[in-house]
Amino acid sequence: MTQTPPLPPAAAAPPVSAQDGTRFPCEQCGADYRFDPKNGSLTCAHCGHSQSVRERPDHGGGLRELDFRAALAEKLPEAEMEVTRVSTCPNCAAQVEFLDQIHAKECPFCATPVVVDTGENRHIKPKGVLPFVLEESAAQTSMSDWLGSLWFAPNGLQAYARKGRRMEGIYVPYWTYDADSKSRYSGARGTIYYVTQTVTVDGKQETRQVAKTRWTPVSGRVQRFFDDVLVLASKSLPKRYTDALEPWDLSDLAPYQPQFLAGFRAEAYAVDLEEGFHQARAHMDRVIERDVRFDIGGDRQRISGIDTQLSEVTFKHVLLPVWMAAYKYRGKTYRFVVNGQTGRVQGERPYSAWKIAAAVGLGLALLAGAAYIGAQQ
Repeated sequence: MTQTPPLPPAAAAPPVSAQDGTRFPCEQCGADYRFDPKNGSLTCAHCGHSQSVRERPDHGGGLRELDFRAALAEKLPEAEMEVTRVSTCPNCAAQVEFLDQIHAKECPFCATPVVVDTGENRHIKPKGVLPFVLEESAAQTSMSDWLGSLWFAPNGLQAYARKGRRMEGIYVPYWTYDADSKSRYSGARGTIYYVTQTVTVDGKQETRQVAKTRWTPVSGRVQRFFDDVLVLASKSLPKRYTDALEPWDLSDLAPYQPQFLAGFRAEAYAVDLEEGFHQARAHMDRVIERDVRFDIGGDRQRISGIDTQLSEVTFKHVLLPVWMAAYKYRGKTYRFVVNGQTGRVQGERPYSAWKIAAAVGLGLALLAGAAYIGAQQ
């Protein structure tokens, strides 16, 4: 991130984002502040001093949407852009951001060692952030509970996760898209009716009610305003994991301030704005098709064509909170993600070979016992 503009002389200068490559110094002892999800303030881990996250106006007016077409034409105001130091993980392709004083670190997404390169990444600045609600201890508890609920999960992995290294709080990049849609469609409405037919079954005549469909050509229009269609802008984790972390309560989005990132890391987006919009458009098209079927009505629907015009397309770059753990256990890496707002957990499904073998053996024993009892009767 770029350097935070200084506050007026009457106020103390705010700490600077970890993404800026500098620190959040404690006003009392000079140690580092960290954003505390429990009370929503900056807290010093050394002396316990707390400081509220100061309200300050954001360039462009808080969570005001940005014009999509202007962004594609590279005509966004300079205040909406920033430059950060990132390095691409050679294993999972995550865009890992670094402090100026850090040159090597493990990738938080897959535990692969990453060495910072000398390149800089110029990209659209975050417009909003959903601050962490869950503390690390609560995220660890959620992950342990999730592992404990899985059938055939290795006991050793659960114990290793409980006693292993700390989880890492990551702000994951997303796009949100707004659009006004107007669609014209053509198709047919199917109405089910029944006719009586006489059939012969085993030499006997029977009457049956047979369903038929009467199709009537239809056409019409539907319209819908799409608000905050959410698209993951990261490629570092399987999309099925992050999709399964939903829902997110985006009503809690706050205007981006670097203080929220104190003590956490943030991933730069790897899905660009246009690619993200293609994913959002696919979601919009599915919703529009559902609206068309509802508008056609009847018992069945056929859609011949839908012509959709989108207008007032806008977007935001937002950061959502995720606790992550990448554990190497018996030569294999297991990755887990925890929604930093709700505690919902997803991850790679570990299996215990001996537990499966024991379950199979028990099942065979039960079958054999049942067969023996049956033979004795």
